[in-house]
Amino acid sequence: MATGRLSATELIKRGVIAGAAGGLAEIVWVSLYATITGGNAANLARGVTTAAGVTAMLPAAPVTVGIAVHMALAVLLGIALTCLWQALARRGFGVNSLAVVMLAALAAVWAVNFFVILPAISPPFITLIPYPVSLISKLLFGLAAAETLRRGAATEIAGLPPAVRVRAASSGKVHPSH
Repeated sequence: MATGRLSATELIKRGVIAGAAGGLAEIVWVSLYATITGGNAANLARGVTTAAGVTAMLPAAPVTVGIAVHMALAVLLGIALTCLWQALARRGFGVNSLAVVMLAALAAVWAVNFFVILPAISPPFITLIPYPVSLISKLLFGLAAAETLRRGAATEIAGLPPAVRVRAASSGKVHPSH
């Protein structure tokens, strides 16, 4: 992302897209893992519904509710990550640092989720999928979100005057003065 200040609307829009991409990456990974190992990805979706405490909302559709909760949380996380990246970008981090920032942030989110939050609110949830598989899931979220935001930054840079584009491409960032 360019280091110029984005509007709140633009941050939310980019965050929603990045979060949706990350959430979908996790769904694809968990589904692939379940298919390869003979597991059932629907069990994880049901576990999300239970962990979120929303089983009573639609008791006949716990998988659908679990996926909806997962995607809602993914979008919120995407918005938070986009705001984090914007703050770091203003401090001089370039577009090329985005993946590293996202991976570190998602590893931290995973650790807090699986070692603090989930053991407190839904201990059975952490047994539904092995730790390494869930960690890979979060890292894939980070990569998908990073790539989504990187593409947004590339589009933003493409809209700049040619001389500024050259400097942005060579430095990996755009300075607020441009």
